[in-house]
Amino acid sequence: MRKTTAAAAVAAAAFAALSASQAPGVTDVPSGGRQSTGTAEVPDSASGDDSYFTELPPLATPEPNDPDAPESDEVGIPKTPLDAYKRAANALQADNPGCNLPWELLAAIGQVESGHARGGKVGADGTTPSPILGPQLNGNGFANITDTDGGLYDGDTLHDRAVGPMQFIPQTWETWRQDGNGDGKEDPNNVYDAALAAGKYLCANNRDLSTSAGLRQAILSYNRSTDYYNTVKSWMERYRKGAGEVEDGTGHVPDNRSDDDLPDPDPTPGSTSNPTPGGGGGGNNTPDPSKPPKPGETPDPGESPDPTPSPDPDPDPTPEPVAKLDESGSTTFTATEGTAFADTPTVKAATASGTGVGKVLVRFEIVGDTDASFSGSKVAEVRTGVNGQASAPAIQAGEKTGEFSIRATTKVGLRVLTADFTATVTARQADALTSATAALTGAPGAQFAETVEVKATLDGAAAAGVEVTAKMIKNPEGDLNDVGPYFKDADGKAVRTLTLSTGADGTLKLPAIYADDTAGTYTLRLLAPGGGKLDIELKVAVAESPSPSPSP
Repeated sequence: MRKTTAAAAVAAAAFAALSASQAPGVTDVPSGGRQSTGTAEVPDSASGDDSYFTELPPLATPEPNDPDAPESDEVGIPKTPLDAYKRAANALQADNPGCNLPWELLAAIGQVESGHARGGKVGADGTTPSPILGPQLNGNGFANITDTDGGLYDGDTLHDRAVGPMQFIPQTWETWRQDGNGDGKEDPNNVYDAALAAGKYLCANNRDLSTSAGLRQAILSYNRSTDYYNTVKSWMERYRKGAGEVEDGTGHVPDNRSDDDLPDPDPTPGSTSNPTPGGGGGGNNTPDPSKPPKPGETPDPGESPDPTPSPDPDPDPTPEPVAKLDESGSTTFTATEGTAFADTPTVKAATASGTGVGKVLVRFEIVGDTDASFSGSKVAEVRTGVNGQASAPAIQAGEKTGEFSIRATTKVGLRVLTADFTATVTARQADALTSATAALTGAPGAQFAETVEVKATLDGAAAAGVEVTAKMIKNPEGDLNDVGPYFKDADGKAVRTLTLSTGADGTLKLPAIYADDTAGTYTLRLLAPGGGKLDIELKVAVAESPSPSPSP
Protein backbone atom coordinates (compact mmCIF):
# COMPACT_ATOMS: atom_id res chain seq x y z
CA MET A 1 0.00 0.00 0.00
CA ARG A 2 2.93 2.33 0.62
CA LYS A 3 3.69 2.16 -3.13
CA THR A 4 0.27 3.44 -4.16
CA THR A 5 -0.23 6.89 -5.59
CA ALA A 6 -1.30 9.88 -3.58
CA ALA A 7 -4.75 9.64 -5.14
CA ALA A 8 -5.05 6.07 -3.94
CA ALA A 9 -3.97 7.16 -0.47
CA VAL A 10 -6.69 9.81 -0.40
CA ALA A 11 -9.26 7.25 -1.54
CA ALA A 12 -8.17 4.82 1.16
CA ALA A 13 -8.42 7.49 3.83
CA ALA A 14 -11.88 8.46 2.60
CA PHE A 15 -13.02 4.85 2.72
CA ALA A 16 -11.62 4.54 6.23
CA ALA A 17 -13.59 7.58 7.35
CA LEU A 18 -16.79 6.07 6.04
CA SER A 19 -16.28 2.60 7.46
CA ALA A 20 -18.20 1.68 10.58
CA SER A 21 -16.56 0.49 13.73
CA GLN A 22 -18.12 -2.61 15.24
CA ALA A 23 -18.36 -4.48 18.49
CA PRO A 24 -19.11 -8.22 19.01
CA GLY A 25 -22.00 -9.24 16.65
CA VAL A 26 -21.81 -8.00 12.81
CA THR A 27 -21.26 -9.52 8.79
CA ASP A 28 -17.85 -9.16 7.27
CA VAL A 29 -17.02 -5.88 5.59
CA PRO A 30 -13.79 -6.38 3.63
CA SER A 31 -12.07 -3.18 4.66
CA GLY A 32 -13.17 -2.39 8.16
CA GLY A 33 -16.78 -1.39 8.39
CA ARG A 34 -19.76 0.07 6.63
CA GLN A 35 -21.08 3.47 5.79
CA SER A 36 -24.00 4.49 7.96
CA THR A 37 -27.34 4.93 6.25
CA GLY A 38 -28.47 7.36 8.94
CA THR A 39 -31.08 4.94 10.28
CA ALA A 40 -30.85 2.88 13.44
CA GLU A 41 -29.16 -0.43 12.78
CA VAL A 42 -29.40 -3.76 14.51
CA PRO A 43 -25.87 -4.77 15.53
CA ASP A 44 -24.54 -8.15 14.59
CA SER A 45 -21.08 -7.93 16.14
CA ALA A 46 -19.95 -7.95 19.75
CA SER A 47 -18.27 -4.55 19.70
CA GLY A 48 -20.65 -2.75 17.36
CA ASP A 49 -17.76 -2.48 14.88
CA ASP A 50 -16.39 0.53 16.70
CA SER A 51 -12.78 1.73 16.66
CA TYR A 52 -9.81 -0.37 17.69
CA PHE A 53 -6.03 -0.06 18.07
CA THR A 54 -4.28 -0.72 14.77
CA GLU A 55 -0.75 -1.07 16.13
CA LEU A 56 0.88 -4.31 15.01
CA PRO A 57 3.18 -6.34 17.25
CA PRO A 58 6.96 -6.07 17.00
CA LEU A 59 8.91 -9.00 15.64
CA ALA A 60 9.49 -11.88 18.02
CA THR A 61 12.75 -12.11 19.94
CA PRO A 62 15.44 -14.21 18.23
CA GLU A 63 14.98 -16.92 20.87
CA PRO A 64 11.31 -16.81 21.86
CA ASN A 65 11.53 -20.02 23.86
CA ASP A 66 14.30 -18.70 26.07
CA PRO A 67 12.62 -17.69 29.38
CA ASP A 68 15.49 -15.32 30.10
CA ALA A 69 15.20 -13.53 26.79
CA PRO A 70 14.22 -9.87 27.24
CA GLU A 71 10.68 -9.08 26.18
CA SER A 72 9.58 -5.99 24.32
CA ASP A 73 7.49 -3.54 26.35
CA GLU A 74 4.90 -3.63 23.58
CA VAL A 75 4.38 -7.36 24.04
CA GLY A 76 4.30 -7.66 27.82
CA ILE A 77 0.77 -8.31 29.16
CA PRO A 78 -0.29 -6.82 32.52
CA LYS A 79 -0.59 -9.40 35.27
CA THR A 80 -4.33 -9.24 36.01
CA PRO A 81 -5.58 -9.15 32.39
CA LEU A 82 -3.22 -12.03 31.58
CA ASP A 83 -4.67 -14.03 34.46
CA ALA A 84 -8.19 -13.21 33.26
CA TYR A 85 -7.46 -14.41 29.70
CA LYS A 86 -5.95 -17.68 30.92
CA ARG A 87 -8.68 -18.28 33.50
CA ALA A 88 -11.39 -17.74 30.87
CA ALA A 89 -9.68 -20.09 28.40
CA ASN A 90 -9.37 -22.77 31.09
CA ALA A 91 -13.06 -22.38 31.98
CA LEU A 92 -14.06 -22.75 28.34
CA GLN A 93 -11.79 -25.77 27.95
CA ALA A 94 -13.78 -27.43 30.75
CA ASP A 95 -17.23 -26.26 29.61
CA ASN A 96 -16.74 -26.44 25.86
CA PRO A 97 -13.61 -28.45 25.00
CA GLY A 98 -14.61 -28.68 21.34
CA CYS A 99 -14.12 -24.93 20.95
CA ASN A 100 -10.34 -25.12 21.55
CA LEU A 101 -10.19 -21.47 22.57
CA PRO A 102 -6.57 -20.29 23.03
CA TRP A 103 -5.95 -17.68 25.68
CA GLU A 104 -3.73 -15.90 23.17
CA LEU A 105 -6.85 -15.07 21.11
CA LEU A 106 -8.50 -13.40 24.10
CA ALA A 107 -5.25 -11.54 24.80
CA ALA A 108 -5.06 -10.39 21.18
CA ILE A 109 -8.62 -9.04 21.27
CA GLY A 110 -7.97 -7.42 24.64
CA GLN A 111 -4.89 -5.73 23.20
CA VAL A 112 -6.63 -4.53 20.04
CA GLU A 113 -9.82 -3.41 21.79
CA SER A 114 -8.47 -1.62 24.87
CA GLY A 115 -4.71 -2.10 25.17
CA HIS A 116 -5.34 -4.65 27.94
CA ALA A 117 -7.58 -2.26 29.90
CA ARG A 118 -5.35 0.77 29.36
CA GLY A 119 -2.14 -1.04 30.18
CA GLY A 120 -3.60 -3.02 33.06
CA LYS A 121 -5.15 -0.17 35.01
CA VAL A 122 -7.49 -2.37 37.03
CA GLY A 123 -8.23 -2.94 40.70
CA ALA A 124 -7.44 -6.07 42.65
CA ASP A 125 -10.73 -7.63 41.49
CA GLY A 126 -10.04 -6.80 37.84
CA THR A 127 -12.39 -3.81 37.53
CA THR A 128 -11.26 -0.65 35.75
CA PRO A 129 -11.34 2.50 37.93
CA SER A 130 -13.46 4.21 35.28
CA PRO A 131 -15.42 2.79 32.34
CA ILE A 132 -13.63 2.25 29.04
CA LEU A 133 -16.08 3.59 26.47
CA GLY A 134 -15.95 3.50 22.70
CA PRO A 135 -17.17 6.31 20.47
CA GLN A 136 -20.86 7.06 20.23
CA LEU A 137 -22.43 4.76 17.64
CA ASN A 138 -24.48 7.53 16.07
CA GLY A 139 -23.93 6.86 12.37
CA ASN A 140 -21.00 9.28 12.07
CA GLY A 141 -18.42 6.92 10.62
CA PHE A 142 -19.80 4.05 12.68
CA ALA A 143 -22.94 2.00 12.93
CA ASN A 144 -26.03 3.92 14.06
CA ILE A 145 -27.28 2.11 17.17
CA THR A 146 -29.94 3.90 19.16
CA ASP A 147 -29.65 3.50 22.94
CA THR A 148 -30.74 0.03 24.13
CA ASP A 149 -29.83 0.07 27.82
CA GLY A 150 -31.06 3.44 29.05
CA GLY A 151 -27.43 4.36 29.71
CA LEU A 152 -27.09 1.53 32.24
CA TYR A 153 -23.75 0.31 30.93
CA ASP A 154 -22.40 3.13 28.77
CA GLY A 155 -23.91 6.22 30.45
CA ASP A 156 -25.35 7.31 27.09
CA THR A 157 -29.13 7.54 26.72
CA LEU A 158 -29.02 8.57 23.04
CA HIS A 159 -26.82 5.95 21.37
CA ASP A 160 -24.93 2.85 22.40
CA ARG A 161 -21.18 2.69 22.99
CA ALA A 162 -18.88 -0.26 23.37
CA VAL A 163 -17.96 -0.81 27.02
CA GLY A 164 -15.10 -2.31 29.01
CA PRO A 165 -11.77 -4.03 28.37
CA MET A 166 -13.30 -6.29 25.69
CA GLN A 167 -15.56 -3.55 24.25
CA PHE A 168 -19.02 -5.12 24.32
CA ILE A 169 -21.94 -3.05 23.13
CA PRO A 170 -24.73 -3.06 25.78
CA GLN A 171 -27.20 -5.38 24.06
CA THR A 172 -24.50 -7.95 23.30
CA TRP A 173 -23.29 -7.81 26.90
CA GLU A 174 -26.84 -8.30 28.10
CA THR A 175 -26.95 -11.59 26.19
CA TRP A 176 -23.44 -12.92 26.91
CA ARG A 177 -22.53 -11.39 30.29
CA GLN A 178 -20.61 -13.62 32.71
CA ASP A 179 -19.27 -13.61 36.26
CA GLY A 180 -15.65 -14.51 35.66
CA ASN A 181 -14.23 -13.80 39.12
CA GLY A 182 -17.02 -15.33 41.21
CA ASP A 183 -18.03 -12.14 43.02
CA GLY A 184 -21.70 -12.55 42.14
CA LYS A 185 -21.68 -9.64 39.69
CA GLU A 186 -21.55 -9.48 35.88
CA ASP A 187 -19.70 -6.30 35.00
CA PRO A 188 -18.45 -5.43 31.49
CA ASN A 189 -15.83 -3.19 33.13
CA ASN A 190 -14.32 -6.18 34.95
CA VAL A 191 -11.61 -7.90 32.92
CA TYR A 192 -12.45 -11.35 34.34
CA ASP A 193 -16.15 -11.01 33.52
CA ALA A 194 -15.45 -9.49 30.09
CA ALA A 195 -12.85 -12.09 29.12
CA LEU A 196 -15.13 -15.01 29.98
CA ALA A 197 -18.05 -13.40 28.12
CA ALA A 198 -15.79 -12.85 25.10
CA GLY A 199 -14.74 -16.50 25.23
CA LYS A 200 -18.36 -17.67 25.35
CA TYR A 201 -19.17 -15.39 22.44
CA LEU A 202 -16.24 -16.58 20.31
CA CYS A 203 -17.14 -20.23 20.96
CA ALA A 204 -20.79 -19.80 20.01
CA ASN A 205 -22.46 -21.88 17.29
CA ASN A 206 -20.17 -24.84 18.02
CA ARG A 207 -17.15 -23.17 16.48
CA ASP A 208 -13.84 -25.02 16.54
CA LEU A 209 -11.17 -22.34 16.84
CA SER A 210 -8.40 -24.81 16.10
CA THR A 211 -9.50 -24.64 12.45
CA SER A 212 -8.71 -21.64 10.28
CA ALA A 213 -12.34 -21.32 9.21
CA GLY A 214 -13.64 -21.41 12.78
CA LEU A 215 -11.02 -18.92 13.96
CA ARG A 216 -11.80 -16.54 11.13
CA GLN A 217 -15.54 -16.72 11.77
CA ALA A 218 -15.01 -16.00 15.45
CA ILE A 219 -12.78 -12.95 14.94
CA LEU A 220 -14.99 -11.50 12.22
CA SER A 221 -18.03 -11.97 14.44
CA TYR A 222 -16.34 -9.63 16.91
CA ASN A 223 -15.67 -6.93 14.30
CA ARG A 224 -16.62 -7.31 10.64
CA SER A 225 -13.36 -6.01 9.24
CA THR A 226 -10.67 -7.96 7.43
CA ASP A 227 -8.13 -5.43 8.71
CA TYR A 228 -9.38 -6.12 12.23
CA TYR A 229 -9.05 -9.85 11.60
CA ASN A 230 -5.47 -9.46 10.38
CA THR A 231 -4.54 -7.25 13.35
CA VAL A 232 -5.98 -9.65 15.93
CA LYS A 233 -4.41 -12.63 14.14
CA SER A 234 -1.00 -10.93 14.17
CA TRP A 235 -1.17 -10.31 17.93
CA MET A 236 -2.39 -13.83 18.62
CA GLU A 237 0.50 -15.38 16.68
CA ARG A 238 2.95 -13.02 18.38
CA TYR A 239 1.68 -14.01 21.83
CA ARG A 240 2.04 -17.66 20.89
CA LYS A 241 5.73 -17.02 20.24
CA GLY A 242 6.21 -15.50 23.67
CA ALA A 243 4.49 -12.95 25.86
CA GLY A 244 5.99 -11.63 29.05
CA GLU A 245 4.10 -10.51 32.15
CA VAL A 246 4.35 -6.94 33.41
CA GLU A 247 2.92 -5.28 36.51
CA ASP A 248 -0.60 -3.87 36.32
CA GLY A 249 -0.69 -0.27 35.18
CA THR A 250 2.72 -0.47 33.48
CA GLY A 251 1.65 -2.11 30.22
CA HIS A 252 2.16 -0.46 26.87
CA VAL A 253 -0.91 1.37 25.54
CA PRO A 254 -1.07 1.90 21.75
CA ASP A 255 -1.66 5.41 20.47
CA ASN A 256 -3.04 4.76 17.00
CA ARG A 257 -6.68 3.86 16.45
CA SER A 258 -8.71 3.00 13.42
CA ASP A 259 -10.81 6.15 13.77
CA ASP A 260 -7.94 8.60 14.12
CA ASP A 261 -8.66 10.10 10.69
CA LEU A 262 -12.39 10.48 11.23
CA PRO A 263 -13.63 14.07 11.56
CA ASP A 264 -15.05 15.15 14.89
CA PRO A 265 -18.32 16.77 13.78
CA ASP A 266 -19.98 17.98 16.93
CA PRO A 267 -19.44 15.81 19.98
CA THR A 268 -22.53 15.24 22.06
CA PRO A 269 -22.42 17.41 25.18
CA GLY A 270 -21.46 15.29 28.14
CA SER A 271 -20.09 12.56 25.89
CA THR A 272 -17.76 10.16 27.68
CA SER A 273 -16.19 8.83 24.50
CA ASN A 274 -12.44 8.73 24.95
CA PRO A 275 -10.37 9.09 21.77
CA THR A 276 -7.22 8.51 23.76
CA PRO A 277 -5.81 5.05 24.47
CA GLY A 278 -8.36 2.78 26.02
CA GLY A 279 -11.26 4.65 24.53
CA GLY A 280 -12.69 2.23 22.07
CA GLY A 281 -12.97 -0.72 19.94
CA GLY A 282 -13.41 -0.95 16.08
CA GLY A 283 -13.05 0.64 12.66
CA ASN A 284 -10.64 0.02 9.78
CA ASN A 285 -6.95 -0.65 9.80
CA THR A 286 -5.92 1.05 6.57
CA PRO A 287 -2.32 2.38 6.92
CA ASP A 288 -1.59 5.97 5.97
CA PRO A 289 0.82 5.86 3.01
CA SER A 290 2.08 9.34 3.87
CA LYS A 291 3.46 8.16 7.23
CA PRO A 292 6.65 6.07 7.44
CA PRO A 293 6.09 2.73 9.12
CA LYS A 294 7.06 2.34 12.75
CA PRO A 295 9.66 -0.25 13.60
CA GLY A 296 8.08 -3.65 13.85
CA GLU A 297 4.82 -2.71 12.15
CA THR A 298 5.36 -5.18 9.32
CA PRO A 299 3.23 -8.29 9.79
CA ASP A 300 5.01 -11.47 10.73
CA PRO A 301 6.61 -12.60 7.46
CA GLY A 302 5.60 -16.16 8.29
CA GLU A 303 1.91 -15.17 8.33
CA SER A 304 0.35 -14.20 5.04
CA PRO A 305 -2.76 -12.07 5.58
CA ASP A 306 -5.88 -13.38 3.93
CA PRO A 307 -7.58 -10.49 2.14
CA THR A 308 -10.55 -12.60 1.07
CA PRO A 309 -13.45 -12.39 3.51
CA SER A 310 -15.07 -15.58 4.65
CA PRO A 311 -18.24 -16.25 2.64
CA ASP A 312 -20.06 -16.82 5.92
CA PRO A 313 -18.35 -15.10 8.85
CA ASP A 314 -21.17 -16.29 11.13
CA PRO A 315 -21.65 -12.78 12.54
CA ASP A 316 -24.60 -13.41 14.79
CA PRO A 317 -23.86 -16.15 17.33
CA THR A 318 -26.93 -17.86 18.67
CA PRO A 319 -27.31 -17.19 22.43
CA GLU A 320 -27.63 -20.15 24.73
CA PRO A 321 -31.32 -20.89 25.27
CA VAL A 322 -33.08 -20.61 28.59
CA ALA A 323 -32.74 -24.01 30.26
CA LYS A 324 -34.09 -23.41 33.75
CA LEU A 325 -36.13 -21.10 35.91
CA ASP A 326 -34.49 -20.96 39.33
CA GLU A 327 -35.88 -19.61 42.59
CA SER A 328 -33.73 -16.67 43.62
CA GLY A 329 -33.80 -15.91 47.32
CA SER A 330 -36.58 -16.92 49.70
CA THR A 331 -39.14 -19.53 48.70
CA THR A 332 -41.62 -18.88 51.54
CA PHE A 333 -43.49 -15.67 52.31
CA THR A 334 -45.78 -14.60 55.16
CA ALA A 335 -48.09 -11.65 55.68
CA THR A 336 -50.81 -10.73 58.15
CA GLU A 337 -54.31 -10.64 56.72
CA GLY A 338 -55.23 -7.34 55.15
CA THR A 339 -51.60 -6.25 54.69
CA ALA A 340 -49.12 -6.35 51.82
CA PHE A 341 -46.41 -9.00 51.74
CA ALA A 342 -43.07 -7.43 52.61
CA ASP A 343 -41.33 -9.39 49.85
CA THR A 344 -42.32 -11.26 46.71
CA PRO A 345 -40.89 -14.23 44.78
CA THR A 346 -37.92 -13.71 42.46
CA VAL A 347 -36.81 -16.09 39.72
CA LYS A 348 -33.83 -16.22 37.38
CA ALA A 349 -34.15 -17.37 33.80
CA ALA A 350 -30.81 -19.00 33.11
CA THR A 351 -28.94 -21.07 30.57
CA ALA A 352 -27.71 -24.55 31.39
CA SER A 353 -24.44 -23.01 32.57
CA GLY A 354 -26.28 -20.65 34.93
CA THR A 355 -25.99 -17.45 32.91
CA GLY A 356 -28.98 -15.17 33.33
CA VAL A 357 -31.01 -14.33 30.23
CA GLY A 358 -32.69 -10.94 29.91
CA LYS A 359 -36.07 -9.99 28.42
CA VAL A 360 -37.65 -13.37 29.16
CA LEU A 361 -41.40 -13.18 29.86
CA VAL A 362 -42.25 -14.74 33.23
CA ARG A 363 -45.85 -15.35 34.36
CA PHE A 364 -46.60 -15.27 38.10
CA GLU A 365 -49.88 -16.84 39.22
CA ILE A 366 -51.54 -17.08 42.66
CA VAL A 367 -52.86 -20.61 43.13
CA GLY A 368 -55.07 -21.93 45.94
CA ASP A 369 -58.01 -21.03 48.17
CA THR A 370 -57.07 -17.45 48.98
CA ASP A 371 -58.23 -13.92 48.30
CA ALA A 372 -54.65 -12.62 48.06
CA SER A 373 -53.92 -10.87 44.75
CA PHE A 374 -51.59 -8.77 42.60
CA SER A 375 -53.56 -5.52 42.88
CA GLY A 376 -56.82 -7.36 42.33
CA SER A 377 -55.53 -9.89 39.77
CA LYS A 378 -54.41 -13.46 40.25
CA VAL A 379 -51.90 -13.25 37.37
CA ALA A 380 -49.02 -10.90 36.58
CA GLU A 381 -46.41 -10.98 33.80
CA VAL A 382 -42.90 -9.57 34.18
CA ARG A 383 -39.84 -9.62 31.90
CA THR A 384 -36.44 -10.50 33.27
CA GLY A 385 -33.82 -7.79 33.58
CA VAL A 386 -30.24 -7.76 32.35
CA ASN A 387 -29.25 -10.26 35.06
CA GLY A 388 -32.03 -12.68 34.10
CA GLN A 389 -34.06 -12.00 37.23
CA ALA A 390 -37.73 -11.11 37.53
CA SER A 391 -39.69 -10.36 40.69
CA ALA A 392 -43.42 -10.69 41.15
CA PRO A 393 -45.35 -7.44 41.78
CA ALA A 394 -46.56 -6.57 45.27
CA ILE A 395 -48.98 -9.10 46.74
CA GLN A 396 -51.87 -7.94 48.91
CA ALA A 397 -53.07 -10.43 51.55
CA GLY A 398 -56.83 -10.70 51.85
CA GLU A 399 -59.02 -11.52 54.81
CA LYS A 400 -58.72 -15.26 54.38
CA THR A 401 -55.95 -16.86 56.44
CA GLY A 402 -54.07 -19.94 55.36
CA GLU A 403 -51.48 -21.17 52.86
CA PHE A 404 -51.42 -20.84 49.08
CA SER A 405 -48.90 -21.11 46.22
CA ILE A 406 -47.31 -18.64 43.84
CA ARG A 407 -46.20 -20.28 40.60
CA ALA A 408 -43.76 -18.74 38.12
CA THR A 409 -43.66 -20.10 34.57
CA THR A 410 -41.96 -19.32 31.29
CA LYS A 411 -42.26 -21.05 27.92
CA VAL A 412 -39.23 -22.26 25.99
CA GLY A 413 -40.49 -23.68 22.72
CA LEU A 414 -42.90 -26.46 23.66
CA ARG A 415 -41.55 -26.73 27.20
CA VAL A 416 -42.85 -24.87 30.23
CA LEU A 417 -40.34 -24.13 32.99
CA THR A 418 -41.79 -23.60 36.47
CA ALA A 419 -40.77 -22.47 39.93
CA ASP A 420 -43.11 -22.73 42.94
CA PHE A 421 -43.25 -20.65 46.11
CA THR A 422 -45.30 -20.95 49.32
CA ALA A 423 -47.17 -18.04 50.87
CA THR A 424 -49.11 -17.88 54.13
CA VAL A 425 -51.63 -15.34 55.37
CA THR A 426 -51.77 -15.22 59.16
CA ALA A 427 -54.43 -13.70 61.38
CA ARG A 428 -54.02 -10.19 62.74
CA GLN A 429 -52.24 -10.38 66.04
CA ALA A 430 -52.27 -8.91 69.52
CA ASP A 431 -49.70 -9.70 72.18
CA ALA A 432 -51.84 -8.33 75.05
CA LEU A 433 -55.50 -8.17 76.09
CA THR A 434 -56.65 -5.87 78.89
CA SER A 435 -59.98 -5.05 80.57
CA ALA A 436 -61.19 -2.81 83.38
CA THR A 437 -63.31 -5.72 84.60
CA ALA A 438 -61.51 -8.41 86.57
CA ALA A 439 -64.57 -10.27 87.95
CA LEU A 440 -68.35 -10.44 87.60
CA THR A 441 -71.03 -11.79 89.91
CA GLY A 442 -74.46 -13.02 88.90
CA ALA A 443 -77.40 -14.97 90.26
CA PRO A 444 -78.39 -18.48 89.10
CA GLY A 445 -80.70 -18.42 86.07
CA ALA A 446 -80.19 -14.70 85.57
CA GLN A 447 -78.20 -12.33 83.31
CA PHE A 448 -75.02 -10.78 84.66
CA ALA A 449 -75.70 -7.15 85.22
CA GLU A 450 -72.32 -5.95 83.90
CA THR A 451 -70.72 -6.43 80.46
CA VAL A 452 -67.06 -6.94 79.58
CA GLU A 453 -65.03 -4.62 77.34
CA VAL A 454 -61.56 -5.71 76.14
CA LYS A 455 -58.71 -3.89 74.39
CA ALA A 456 -56.18 -5.67 72.18
CA THR A 457 -52.71 -4.23 71.64
CA LEU A 458 -49.60 -5.23 69.68
CA ASP A 459 -46.30 -3.79 70.86
CA GLY A 460 -48.31 -1.32 72.91
CA ALA A 461 -50.36 -0.03 69.97
CA ALA A 462 -54.07 -0.68 69.43
CA ALA A 463 -54.57 -3.81 67.33
CA ALA A 464 -57.53 -3.39 65.00
CA GLY A 465 -59.31 -6.27 63.33
CA VAL A 466 -57.91 -8.92 65.68
CA GLU A 467 -60.11 -11.97 66.14
CA VAL A 468 -60.52 -12.62 69.90
CA THR A 469 -61.94 -15.94 71.06
CA ALA A 470 -63.98 -15.99 74.29
CA LYS A 471 -64.34 -19.38 76.07
CA MET A 472 -66.03 -20.50 79.26
CA ILE A 473 -63.47 -22.94 80.66
CA LYS A 474 -63.50 -25.41 83.52
CA ASN A 475 -59.78 -25.81 84.22
CA PRO A 476 -56.45 -24.00 83.70
CA GLU A 477 -55.74 -26.10 80.61
CA GLY A 478 -58.62 -24.33 78.88
CA ASP A 479 -61.07 -27.18 78.40
CA LEU A 480 -64.51 -25.91 77.49
CA ASN A 481 -67.11 -26.01 80.30
CA ASP A 482 -70.54 -27.57 79.82
CA VAL A 483 -72.21 -25.89 82.79
CA GLY A 484 -72.16 -22.44 84.31
CA PRO A 485 -72.16 -19.06 82.53
CA TYR A 486 -72.87 -18.87 78.80
CA PHE A 487 -73.59 -16.59 75.83
CA LYS A 488 -76.61 -16.81 73.56
CA ASP A 489 -76.45 -17.31 69.80
CA ALA A 490 -78.82 -15.73 67.28
CA ASP A 491 -81.42 -18.37 68.04
CA GLY A 492 -81.23 -17.81 71.78
CA LYS A 493 -79.39 -21.09 72.42
CA ALA A 494 -76.64 -21.32 75.01
CA VAL A 495 -73.03 -21.26 73.62
CA ARG A 496 -69.89 -21.21 75.68
CA THR A 497 -67.42 -20.06 73.01
CA LEU A 498 -67.53 -17.35 70.36
CA THR A 499 -65.17 -15.21 68.28
CA LEU A 500 -65.33 -11.44 67.87
CA SER A 501 -63.10 -8.87 66.13
CA THR A 502 -61.69 -5.70 67.61
CA GLY A 503 -62.66 -2.38 66.11
CA ALA A 504 -60.46 0.35 64.68
CA ASP A 505 -59.45 1.39 68.21
CA GLY A 506 -58.53 -2.19 69.16
CA THR A 507 -61.52 -2.66 71.49
CA LEU A 508 -64.46 -5.04 71.53
CA LYS A 509 -67.51 -5.47 73.85
CA LEU A 510 -68.66 -8.96 74.73
CA PRO A 511 -72.38 -9.73 74.49
CA ALA A 512 -74.49 -10.36 77.59
CA ILE A 513 -73.45 -13.26 79.81
CA TYR A 514 -76.07 -15.52 81.44
CA ALA A 515 -75.90 -17.94 84.36
CA ASP A 516 -77.61 -21.31 84.57
CA ASP A 517 -78.85 -22.79 87.83
CA THR A 518 -75.44 -24.16 88.84
CA ALA A 519 -73.79 -22.00 91.45
CA GLY A 520 -70.03 -21.77 91.59
CA THR A 521 -66.97 -19.83 90.44
CA TYR A 522 -66.05 -20.01 86.75
CA THR A 523 -63.49 -18.56 84.33
CA LEU A 524 -64.01 -16.62 81.11
CA ARG A 525 -60.80 -16.86 79.02
CA LEU A 526 -60.07 -14.50 76.12
CA LEU A 527 -57.37 -15.41 73.54
CA ALA A 528 -55.90 -13.52 70.56
CA PRO A 529 -53.43 -14.59 67.83
CA GLY A 530 -50.02 -13.33 68.78
CA GLY A 531 -50.15 -14.37 72.43
CA GLY A 532 -52.78 -12.06 73.89
CA LYS A 533 -54.56 -13.73 76.87
CA LEU A 534 -56.92 -12.56 79.61
CA ASP A 535 -58.89 -14.48 82.31
CA ILE A 536 -61.98 -12.94 84.01
CA GLU A 537 -63.64 -14.54 87.06
CA LEU A 538 -67.38 -15.22 86.87
CA LYS A 539 -69.16 -16.04 90.14
CA VAL A 540 -72.69 -17.49 90.27
CA ALA A 541 -74.20 -17.34 93.74
CA VAL A 542 -77.63 -17.18 95.41
CA ALA A 543 -78.22 -13.82 96.93
CA GLU A 544 -78.17 -13.91 100.70
CA SER A 545 -81.54 -13.34 102.48
CA PRO A 546 -81.56 -10.32 104.80
CA SER A 547 -81.36 -11.15 108.51
CA PRO A 548 -84.77 -10.74 110.37
CA SER A 549 -85.08 -7.69 112.58
CA PRO A 550 -84.99 -8.49 116.32
CA SER A 551 -88.28 -8.28 118.25
CA PRO A 552 -88.72 -5.06 120.15
